[in-house]
Amino acid sequence: MKAKKVTAALAAAALTVFLLAGCGSGSQGSGSGSEGAASETEAIELTNVSYDPTRELYAAYNAIFEPYYEENFGQKVTVTQSHGGSGKQALEVANGLEADVVTLALEGDVQVVADAGLIDDGFTSEFDLDSSPYTSTIVFLVRSGNPKSIYDWGDLIREDVGVITPNPKTSGGAMWNYLAAWYYFELQGQTEEEILASIRKLYGNVVVLDSGARGATTSFVENKQGDVLLAWENEAFLSLKEYPGEYEIVVPSVSILCQPTVAVVDEVAKKHGTEEVAREYLSYLYSEAAQEIEAQNFYRPSDQEVYGRYVSTEEANTITEVPADGKWIKDSISLTDITHFGGWSEARAKHFSDGAYFDQIYEQ
Repeated sequence: MKAKKVTAALAAAALTVFLLAGCGSGSQGSGSGSEGAASETEAIELTNVSYDPTRELYAAYNAIFEPYYEENFGQKVTVTQSHGGSGKQALEVANGLEADVVTLALEGDVQVVADAGLIDDGFTSEFDLDSSPYTSTIVFLVRSGNPKSIYDWGDLIREDVGVITPNPKTSGGAMWNYLAAWYYFELQGQTEEEILASIRKLYGNVVVLDSGARGATTSFVENKQGDVLLAWENEAFLSLKEYPGEYEIVVPSVSILCQPTVAVVDEVAKKHGTEEVAREYLSYLYSEAAQEIEAQNFYRPSDQEVYGRYVSTEEANTITEVPADGKWIKDSISLTDITHFGGWSEARAKHFSDGAYFDQIYEQ
């Protein structure tokens, strides 16, 4: 009897060890090659590193993407956001901030991450329209009544005008501001030397050079600094919405088509096992539901049908309140784009790299 009991006990112990070993090897296998990947019952954690003015946009987008993904793919996902000046954000990711996706202010900032070996070549071809699901442009935000009579770029170089704009060395939006101003002075027939003199005067009027677009908005709107804010279109409309009767948007005669760029951070997504959800997260930005959210947050949707629903028929270039009918897009503004400047590689080298034009005009 004792021998039988010992044998039975040893068999039970062996079975327990076998089962525990099986469970352990199964868990290890699910994690190998996909560090951080979630099981079917755990929520996948996805990190989107974006730039300053998209805070409200992605808060709304994440709220529809998370249930969409669970319903269609049977897996919960939780999206974490990071915001700051686009150029600064790009450097943070390049230097180790682990983003599964980046949704930055311009292609050139995404290229910084790619140059660090984290994003595969060809990221502008991975999604439609050069991986730019929505666009924007640069407008002026002035105080109610426009007391300094600021209507176009030429007014920004008057001695009595204080300008608020972010720093192009840290902010993608600030680069768009600078290039839009350059284009205006170019259209006035100025030589390159004369344009540099005009840009020097403009930045000589800058009261505060914040690191990012949201900081610049705070300086102008909350701290009451300056006479005009050079702003992303969506930032300007958010200020009208949040401070009714206090500000006006002035749409200048010309501006620039701002194309924020999105990309999967391939090396990080592979490490986390989030490649599939990261691609879907960016693909869904092109869906009609997402395009509506983009338009409602004052970004110009790439879907032309959705775009058309938000085009204003008003001719005035001064906007004193958010239109009650929701039609806020001024379609008549003349927009150049980055190809006019030879693409981002050439534009960065000529205007924004160390010792280039911006450093020359701002340091003097």
